[in-house]
Amino acid sequence: MTLQMDLPTLDDYPTRKGTEAALLYRRDPTVWGTAEDGPLSHSRLQEHDRRGYTRFGSLLDPDEAAGHLDEADRLVADPGLRDDERAVVDPSDGGVRSVFEVHRVSGAFDALVNDPRLVEPARQLLGSDVYVHQSRLDHRPGFGGGPLYWRSDFETWHAEDGMPRMRAVGFSVALTDHHSHNGAPLVIPGSHRTYVSCLEDGEHGRSGTPDRGTLTILADRHGIDTLEAAPGDVTALDANCMYAAGANITPWARSSLFVVYNSVENACEKPFGGEGPRPGFLASRDFTPAGR
Repeated sequence: MTLQMDLPTLDDYPTRKGTEAALLYRRDPTVWGTAEDGPLSHSRLQEHDRRGYTRFGSLLDPDEAAGHLDEADRLVADPGLRDDERAVVDPSDGGVRSVFEVHRVSGAFDALVNDPRLVEPARQLLGSDVYVHQSRLDHRPGFGGGPLYWRSDFETWHAEDGMPRMRAVGFSVALTDHHSHNGAPLVIPGSHRTYVSCLEDGEHGRSGTPDRGTLTILADRHGIDTLEAAPGDVTALDANCMYAAGANITPWARSSLFVVYNSVENACEKPFGGEGPRPGFLASRDFTPAGR
């Protein structure tokens, strides 16, 4: 009789297991496709490979951006949404700050998530069909909404969702003006080439949050870019880029759609952090290709 045993999956990106944070070399490409595979030129692909992000000015026209902002305002004002598990509510005033799986909540955002203007560059960057790993509407009203601390999304998706490789990309669609003074996202360009293995009990006591020493090393090495944007502008951000956002202390709201496309060849499996997978509205287990 032959006894079969389940061997542990080799983990090239360990995290939340050691007693010290570590900087590890990335073991995956940033760009999986070529200029012949989609709308991005060879120079744009090189730019994405070098910086870890690329930007599309006015991908949505002003009327489209305004229409999606109206839909976003409708959602965050919907009192029925406050009790939905997909909504993140500010305990100080009861306002909705984020809506996860927003493409399942709104037909307008479902159409945008499956729009070829987003899906085709994602396919090109990842070299395959893609599915929606996560979508969310982020809304920071005037004088409201705290900062988003530094993070690499891939570290979370790997540890908590079971995403095996760095073969995912997030698209941020600006629905309002994003200025440095109303908390526009910050990114450390080039940080995608280094994987930050975090402590289980990270900065501010949150699992997977990079420590200050590691962030200082990355910022000193690469600098920090501010991703200012106008309504309709889009930024494609590699899954392993280190990014953050400031608080909005201005009178002007900051809203955006964030959609994560993962390669269908990189479908999530058992989480590498040792705990059960997160709910489907945070990390989808529906691997149906987007835009098909």
